[in-house]
Amino acid sequence: MVVVLKSYQNLVLLQNLYRLKAMGYEYIDHFNINEKTSYEIPASVDELASNISSCHLCDLSKSRTQSMGGYGATDTDLIVVDFSVSQTQDNSNRYYSGRSGETLKNMIEKVLHMSTEDIFLTHCVKCKPLNTNKPSPSEYNSCKSYLYSQIEFIKPKVIVTLGEDAYSHLTGDNGNFENVRGHVIAFKEMKLIPIYHPQYLLRNPELKKITMNDLKTIKSSL
Repeated sequence: MVVVLKSYQNLVLLQNLYRLKAMGYEYIDHFNINEKTSYEIPASVDELASNISSCHLCDLSKSRTQSMGGYGATDTDLIVVDFSVSQTQDNSNRYYSGRSGETLKNMIEKVLHMSTEDIFLTHCVKCKPLNTNKPSPSEYNSCKSYLYSQIEFIKPKVIVTLGEDAYSHLTGDNGNFENVRGHVIAFKEMKLIPIYHPQYLLRNPELKKITMNDLKTIKSSL
């Protein structure tokens, strides 16, 4: 938790610097960070989501329609992590939107036999990337502490990552995704299971049978 708190202190500091820059300041006197200073540390996932909604740590704050701080139960055994907010999600401000969202919802309800209200769905990058571009490394790094804090607050039994990007950014593993897809991986005293992204399955329907087996692995791990 100490790492999480220090990371959040850095987020608060950067937010204040961005605010000063927006007000027209080009220079401020040097100052030292006092780690004993009292910060408003979020006490829950809901408070963290409120901070995400007003975040200005990267340039996506200038172009976003809204930020998406996560949806669902905060006392769940299952977190599902997508990589970035889609155009459909951004337009509707709904997590299970479009064909991809409907596919994910069917996976959860019809195979895992859980409600979407009983899991927590979030993104590595909380705002939609500009145009159709992938988020830059700096944009992901700006959100990284938020994602890790959500995981730390909820402490699920299982984390499911959707697609290669979500898996590699969360774990730092840039190896062959096929070598880990569907496997149970130890991650911070939890189980992490990477699966194909629903959008990828829509383009490659022949992989649905493989994903069905991966979903059974998830169910047996909960």
